[in-house]
Amino acid sequence: MNDLPRIQALRCFITVAREGTVSRAATLLHLTQPAVSLQLKGLEESTGLQLFNRTPGGFTLTEAGAALLPLAHRTVSASADFRTAADSLRESLRGTLRVGTILDPESIRLGPFVRSLATSSKKTEVFLRYGMPDDVLAQIGRGELDVGYYIDAVPAECLASGMLSERAIDDGKFQLMALTRFDYRVIAPREWSSKVLGKDWADLADLPWIGTPHDSAHRRLVDDVFRPMGSSPKRIAFADQEEAVIDLVESGNGLSLARDSVLDRITSKRNFVIADNVALTCDLGFACLTARRHEPMISQAFAAMQAVWDLKPAGAAPAPIEAPRSRKSART
Repeated sequence: MNDLPRIQALRCFITVAREGTVSRAATLLHLTQPAVSLQLKGLEESTGLQLFNRTPGGFTLTEAGAALLPLAHRTVSASADFRTAADSLRESLRGTLRVGTILDPESIRLGPFVRSLATSSKKTEVFLRYGMPDDVLAQIGRGELDVGYYIDAVPAECLASGMLSERAIDDGKFQLMALTRFDYRVIAPREWSSKVLGKDWADLADLPWIGTPHDSAHRRLVDDVFRPMGSSPKRIAFADQEEAVIDLVESGNGLSLARDSVLDRITSKRNFVIADNVALTCDLGFACLTARRHEPMISQAFAAMQAVWDLKPAGAAPAPIEAPRSRKSART
């Protein structure tokens, strides 16, 4: 006997044995009659046995065919069981979700999010890549990340209506689910109180600023404020860590943005002042490509994020964003 018979040949053998004709078997198997005949011929050649008696009235099993028929049934059944088990195993294997993270893990509730996915029925394995918000979004756009956190200024039309559950950004290319809303405040050296208190953005345009990397939310937000005025901030020093930025401000170097939650957690004596007339209201969001929003793994990630943040219907008050217990851990 040559190689083991193909499952398709065994199905043809079983069906012809049951129906008695090639024509009826071909109809049931959605094959042509020549294709069924060819499968039977190949099966007989590979076994070296005649399996059917060909008569004017149809096909009847030979003694050898009758002996092999139960084995053919068991083989086809075992093949179906094998496929079912393989499909089940494939479903149970961990899928990999590539997530872009920003800020510090505690304030974005990264730990509970990863735990939710890892312990779900899908057993998703999470790959984390830390970066700046704009870089995270760019990597999602290039397909290098599946989802990621992002910070976006709240559109003016959304400020009064409350936090939307999801909205499109970047001309609809990305879908953003708002997780929580917070304010960026402008901080300045304490001795600059008279320069920032009661002042608006135009008054702050000519003061020195602490710069942050090109892909940071700080830089984008500040540039978006001053661009319509036809000006850009004078950046005199650069840092990519929140602690370093605040230290540079306290040392008298310039202005910077700082999350309100971070400022609330600073319990030591502050050597800076908070501008009282300006603020940028932002959403911490969870983003993906709009075209991929309903892929199973990405939908699961969005559902897990909704549960972690206990998101309410659109218009409900958002949960406050938490700052890290130490201001030393987060990038801008």
